[in-house]
Amino acid sequence: MATYAVNRDAVAHARRLIEARQYVLDSDWGDVQPGADAQNAYLEKHSWDDYAAWHLGLTEGANDETKARYAFVYGDLRRVHRSGLIACVYRAAEWRHKAVELAAHDLLQRLDKVAGID
Repeated sequence: MATYAVNRDAVAHARRLIEARQYVLDSDWGDVQPGADAQNAYLEKHSWDDYAAWHLGLTEGANDETKARYAFVYGDLRRVHRSGLIACVYRAAEWRHKAVELAAHDLLQRLDKVAGID
């Protein structure tokens, strides 16, 4: 099983987006999660650093500037999705990637606070 480090730059990026209210509260993650075509289109116009900023996990041992390096996408490559953060929490918890789980959980709590969700 792969192991992951928390992508601190992605956490900071997500926090900035949340503070700027660049988020979606209600979405079906299965419908809005960026697929391979959307990711490829994004990479045609953006740097690998920009792409990495949308992924809370860094796959240990994978080469930089490969899709295999980045895991736990939390947004649609434009905005944070609450459902994306929930998916990250769930998936990280399911596979016992505690550091990523906690990072996603903290972001989810921050988003809920900013959005006024009690």
